[in-house]
Amino acid sequence: MPPLRSSLGTVPLVALGTAGVIGSSWIYTGSEFFSAYDAGGEILGLALATVFVSCIALAYGELASAFPRAGGEVVFGYVAFNRGVAFAAGWLLTGAYVSSLAFYVTSLGALLGDVVPGMATVALYTVNGTTVHLPVLALGVTVAVFVFAVNWRGVSPGAWAQFALFAVMLTIGLVLAAVGFGHGTAGNAWPLFSGGLAESAGRTARFVLPAMTFLTGFSLVTVLAEDSRVPPRRLGRVILVTVGLAGAFYCLVLLATAWVIPWQRTASLDRGTIDAFLAAGFPALGWAAYTVAVLGLVTSFLGLFVATSRIVLAMGRAGLLPSGLARLHPRYGTPTRALVFTLAVVLGLGWLGEGALTWFLDTGGVYVGLAWVLGVASMYRVRRTYPHLDPPFRARPSAAPALGAVLATCVIAFTLWPGTGMSLVWPWEHAILLAWAALGVALYARTRRADDDAALRTLLGSRYDTLTTTRRE
Repeated sequence: MPPLRSSLGTVPLVALGTAGVIGSSWIYTGSEFFSAYDAGGEILGLALATVFVSCIALAYGELASAFPRAGGEVVFGYVAFNRGVAFAAGWLLTGAYVSSLAFYVTSLGALLGDVVPGMATVALYTVNGTTVHLPVLALGVTVAVFVFAVNWRGVSPGAWAQFALFAVMLTIGLVLAAVGFGHGTAGNAWPLFSGGLAESAGRTARFVLPAMTFLTGFSLVTVLAEDSRVPPRRLGRVILVTVGLAGAFYCLVLLATAWVIPWQRTASLDRGTIDAFLAAGFPALGWAAYTVAVLGLVTSFLGLFVATSRIVLAMGRAGLLPSGLARLHPRYGTPTRALVFTLAVVLGLGWLGEGALTWFLDTGGVYVGLAWVLGVASMYRVRRTYPHLDPPFRARPSAAPALGAVLATCVIAFTLWPGTGMSLVWPWEHAILLAWAALGVALYARTRRADDDAALRTLLGSRYDTLTTTRRE
């Protein structure tokens, strides 16, 4: 099968990855997290989480530089293990990404309801205690169709739109930081903790796990590797830059939030950074922070939509989904059928509204954590199976990805174990988790087993010949 058209340079690829990481909820939840973990617990916990996620990103950088093909974990799992692991990785990521995209269909309109009159009118139905309104649903459907249309002819237009939105977010973040540090005082932020050393360390450590979920979008870069014209060695660095930029942005804005007014006061407010700058006497900046939340939601939608279509494309190439989903447009070289599939699934779930889709969103954290573990395991397995591969980018130190995988496993464990504060809601979210797994098993059982060499040749393209010459006999 022909490759995708390589059109993404370094700058738009970094923008797609970083803006895909930075979401919207963290702007609002600053008050809640300052109250539960203190300002220091949230900020230092995020900094530590950035380090740990960077360890996982090292593995992804090594694999993406060796196999810069669409699908990321699907390709890595097939090369390292077998078609079963490849299907599991693709199915997990599809579940995580589609859940987020479907959630965004109605959450964007709900978020804009704070400033746009009439969004909460014309009630259609209620799901899980949340009413879905016609203007909210119509806006979400319009945005989804628009993102689909933008990507029909290629990923480049959407990537440059992502870059423009990311530039606005970055500018607003820097202004918030400048004003927060310039007009606030160190006394507002210090001490960062309300308790003693042991208690402060405990709060920081407890926030590392939820903070890791704030950084889940970095693998977008590996999924989009085939769309990029970035040299393989630089591709690994781009993945690390994506994690570092996102983590630094989070920490900078949150520290400015703690600086501009006493963080204990922010902990008693409702909307984190937004209310902190409003209370400090900067209404324009309060609404600028609100703009970051809106843009974060839009940029996440853009990145995840494109990434989902590439995962579907890779699974189609390997025969893990119908092969027709891997067909490219004869003129534009884009996976139009995979894009149609993504749009159909997103809209098919999106009508449920925020109330029900919060369940799907929570289970997505488990899917991503499992995919991370598979990704790290794939790196070590590839090293053993293909000892002479010599990828352009190497994960160093070699043990670092394993450390990240251990933390990812802790995220999964805390989510599945009852009463941890991160636990899934019983019984609905556990039921969704099991249902997605059962559906995946059923689909995998119905797939027609293809010759592994043929599937790998299709997945890897020109990289296949390099792989076969480096395999350990």
